[in-house]
Amino acid sequence: MVHSYSRHGPTQAFGLICSNSSNSKYDDKVGYVPALEDVLVWDMKKGQQLAMWHETGHRAEVTCIERSPQGNVFGVGYADGSIRLWDSGSSSVIATFNGHKKAVTALAFDNEGARLASGSQDTELIIWDIVAEAGLYRLRGHRNEVTGIRFLVPHATPSTSTDSLSSILLTVSKDTLMKVWDLSTQHCMQTVVAHRAEIWSMAVSPDQNYLFTGSNDGDLKAWRINYEAMAGGLRESESGEIDKIIHLTASLPLALHHRVSHVLFHPSQPYFAVQSHERSVEVFRIRTEEEIKKKELRRRKREKEKKEKEKLGSTVTETKKTLDEGDPKPDEVTLPNLFAPLLVVRASGKIRSFDFGTREAGKGKSGIQIFVALASNALEVYDIPSPTTSKGETLEATRAYVLDLPGHRNNVRTLCLSSDDQVLVSGANGSLKVWNMKTTACIRTMDCGYAICSCFLPGDRHVAVGTKTGEILIYDLASSTLVDSVKAHKATVWSLHVRPGGQVLVSGGADKEVKFWEFQKEAVAYPKKSFSLAHARTLKMSDDVLSVRYSPNGKFLAVSLLDATVKVFYQDSLKFFLSLYGHKLPVSCMDISDDSKLIVTGSADKNIKIWGLDFGDCHKSIFAHEEGVTQVFFEKKSHYFWTVGKDKLLKYWDGDKFENIQKLDGHHNEIWALAVSNRGDFVVTGSHDKSIRVWEKLDEPLFLEEEREREIENVFERGLVDSLNHNEPGGELSGQLSTEVTTVAKQTTETLAAGERIMEALDLADSELKALREFEEQKARENISDAVDLQPPPRNPVLAALDLQPEAYVLRVVEKVPSTALHDALLVLPFTKVISLMHYLSMWARMGWNVTLVARIVFFLLRVHHHQIVANKLMRTSLIPMRSHLRGALRQEKDTIGYNLAALQYMRQKHEVDGISSFWGQDHEEDKAHELVGEGKKRKRVSVRL
Repeated sequence: MVHSYSRHGPTQAFGLICSNSSNSKYDDKVGYVPALEDVLVWDMKKGQQLAMWHETGHRAEVTCIERSPQGNVFGVGYADGSIRLWDSGSSSVIATFNGHKKAVTALAFDNEGARLASGSQDTELIIWDIVAEAGLYRLRGHRNEVTGIRFLVPHATPSTSTDSLSSILLTVSKDTLMKVWDLSTQHCMQTVVAHRAEIWSMAVSPDQNYLFTGSNDGDLKAWRINYEAMAGGLRESESGEIDKIIHLTASLPLALHHRVSHVLFHPSQPYFAVQSHERSVEVFRIRTEEEIKKKELRRRKREKEKKEKEKLGSTVTETKKTLDEGDPKPDEVTLPNLFAPLLVVRASGKIRSFDFGTREAGKGKSGIQIFVALASNALEVYDIPSPTTSKGETLEATRAYVLDLPGHRNNVRTLCLSSDDQVLVSGANGSLKVWNMKTTACIRTMDCGYAICSCFLPGDRHVAVGTKTGEILIYDLASSTLVDSVKAHKATVWSLHVRPGGQVLVSGGADKEVKFWEFQKEAVAYPKKSFSLAHARTLKMSDDVLSVRYSPNGKFLAVSLLDATVKVFYQDSLKFFLSLYGHKLPVSCMDISDDSKLIVTGSADKNIKIWGLDFGDCHKSIFAHEEGVTQVFFEKKSHYFWTVGKDKLLKYWDGDKFENIQKLDGHHNEIWALAVSNRGDFVVTGSHDKSIRVWEKLDEPLFLEEEREREIENVFERGLVDSLNHNEPGGELSGQLSTEVTTVAKQTTETLAAGERIMEALDLADSELKALREFEEQKARENISDAVDLQPPPRNPVLAALDLQPEAYVLRVVEKVPSTALHDALLVLPFTKVISLMHYLSMWARMGWNVTLVARIVFFLLRVHHHQIVANKLMRTSLIPMRSHLRGALRQEKDTIGYNLAALQYMRQKHEVDGISSFWGQDHEEDKAHELVGEGKKRKRVSVRL
C-alpha cells in the first residue's frame, strides 16, 4: 500500500507593516503599502488593517504601486514582471498583464484611466489597453532600468490638438536619459541627456508646465515643456535647429546633497517635496507670480537705495525721485524664486517612500499631511503647517499618526510557542512581541536587547530570552515586565532549553560554557520579584557552544560546538557518553525525537544528519538546503522533522525513510526562526524579511510519487516557457523589422495551458464534425429504406454532457481564456490548428456569436500568420465568406452601440431636467431653480415623520 503524508500549506502571514520593495500611496487617512507579495491597506488613524490584497499562489514581491484616476483601481507591479489591477472596494483582481521579463519599476495611468504605461528593469516600456485588457505595443530605447513614466496632457489646450497631445509619454531611466515618445506614431521624438549620473525620480507639476528630475549625485534639475513644439511636431527653426520639446531651466538648490530618490508635487496644494536623504524629506512652497514680483521689486529698491546712499551729496528727495522715474520692471519669474524652502520633515528611521495626503492636516488646522513609509517596518504621518508671515518663526512638522506595533523593527531571530499553542513569542533586535495565534494580533510589546534565542518556562507565564550581550532575561507576560536579568555568559547566548520536568534551564554561550539554572519563585530581598534564576553548575567545553538540547526522556544532554562536533552527556552526572562527528562546518542546530531514539543535526555545510542516540551511528546524511541550515525541529510523537535555511525554504522530512516530503516557499529572505506546535497542527517561521508565517496541516493527502512528478512537470514547463520567451514569437509589429517598437508577448504556464485547451477543443470538435459528415455521406449513398435504418454516430461524452454543438463548445472554451492571455494562447497554436480555428470563426461570424471576440481573434491571426495565410489556397474557402459575414456583424454591432449611446445621452438629459423640476417643485420658476443650483447651495436636512 502506498504511504501517504499530510500536506501543509500557508495560511497566515503577519508581523509585517510594510516592506522596502515598493513605493506607497496615501489617501484620506488610509495607506496602501507593499508587504512582500501582498498589498496592505491600513487605517492610520485607528491603526487597523482594513484589507489585504493577496492572490493565492503568487509569490513575487510588489515593486510598484500606482493609483488610477478612477480612484478605486490600483495598478500593482511585481518582481516577476507581471502587473495586476486591483479593485480597492472588493480587494479583488480585475485584470492581470504579463509582458515584462524583469521587475516592474514604474507605472503611469493616462488622464481617463483607459491606458497604462509600465517600465521595467528589462529597459522596455509597454502600453496596455485596460478596456480591452491587452498589450498594445512595446517600446525600446532605454539602456537601463526605467525609473519614471508620465503621460502629458496639459489642461489649457485647444480642442483641436488635444488628441495629439494626449498621446505624449515622458520617461526617465538610470541610463541618464530622458525620452519623449509620440504614442500615435510610436517613436521617440526627443532624447535628452538629463544628468551625469543615474536618474532616480521624476515629477511633473499639476499644470504640466514644469518637470523635475533627480539624480544619484544629488542634482535636482527643472525643465520647461514646450507644448507648441510638441503640437507642431519635428520642425526646423530659422537657424536650422529642430525645436526642442524639453528645455533645461535651472537647478534647484537642496539643503542636503544626497541621492534624490523621490520627487513629488501635491495634487491640489502649492507644495513640492524632495527626498534627498535617508531620514528626511525637504518640503518647498510654490510662490505665486505676484509674490515673486513683489519680492523682486523690494529687492531692487533696496539695492538702489543702498547705491544712492553711498554717493556723496545725495538727498532723500533725489533718491525717491530716481526710484520713481527709473525703476525697471522685474524680469521673468525664475525657478529658484518660485520654490521657497518651507521645512524639513525628519522621520524616526530610514525613509523608503513618501506621499502627500489628499486632505488637510486635521480639524482646526491648516496645512497638509505627508505619509512616510520607513524601511524599519513602520508608517508615520506628519502634519505640515501653513507658512506664516512672521520672519522669526520657524515651522516644524508634527507627527500625527504612528503605526509600528504590529511588527518588529528588525529581522525576527527567535520564536517560541506556549504549551497550548495559543501564544507565540517573537524576538528581534530591540523588541520582544507576544502574539495571539488565533487572531494573529500583537497583544504585548516589550523592550529587550538583541534577542538570539527564547523559550517558555513551565506554567507559560514567563519567557526566558538569551541576548547577544550574554544576558538571560525573564519576562512576565501577564504584566509585560522584566522580572529578572542575569549576566549568564561573557559572550552571546546561542541556545536555551528547559529540562523535562521543568526544574532546570540550560544555556549555551559563545564563552565555551554550558550553564545550568534553577528556578526560584520567591525572593525575600525584592518583593516585586516573583521569578528568578539561580546558577547551579557549569560545564566547560573546548569550543563555542551553538546549541544545547535535553532528550525528552531526561537522560541525555546534547551540546553542539563550533568545531562541527556534537557531544552527548548524561544529564545527571554530566559524564561524557557520545561524540558525533561528520559535519564539515559548525553544527548550528539540532533536535531529539520524542522517543529519544533519533537526533538530527543541521549545519552551515548545508547538510542534515540523522543519528541514532543509542550508539551514535549516522543513519543518513542529506544535502538539505542550498544555503546553511538555521533551525531543525522534530514533530511531537513522530520521526518527521522540519528544517529551515538561508535559502528561504521550509522543508518537511521523514526521518525513517530519509525522504523529503514537502518543500514550502514563501519567505523572501533567509529564515532564522522556527517553532513547531505541540499538537503537530502547524509550524511557524520567522525571517529576515520581518514577516512571521504560519503553515498549517491540510486535509489533503500527499503522495511522494505524485509530488515528484509534479516537480518534474514544473521544471519542464519553466524550461519550455523560458525557451519560448527567449525566441520572442511575434516580435515584429505589422511585418516591419523594428528595434524600437515590437508586440507585447510573454508566454507563461497559464497561456500554455490555455493554448492546449483550445487545441483539445478543436480536435474534439473536428472529430465530431468529421463523424457527422461521414454519416451524412453514407446516408446519401444508401437507398431510402436503408438510410432510415442507419444509426447516427454516438456523440462525444463531453458534448453530450454539456448539451452543446461542436462549434458552440469551441467558442465556450475560447471565451473562458482570460482576455489578457488570449493573444499569447493563440501564439501557441500550430498553423494547422489556425486553419481549423478560422473555419469556426467564419461560422461564429455567420451566426452572430460574440462578434467582438471573433473580430479580435481574426485580426490577430491575420497579422501574425499573414505570409502563411496568403500562400495557402485552402484559406480562401473560409476567408471569403468570413469577410461578408464579419462586415455585416460588425456593422450591426456598431449600429447597436450607436443607438444605445444616443439613448443613454437622452436618458441623462431627461434625468437632469426631471431632477431639477422635482427637487424645486412647481412653486419655483425654472430659471430661479437653475440660478440656485448654479450657486451651489446645499439642501437643508428636514426630519420627515410618517
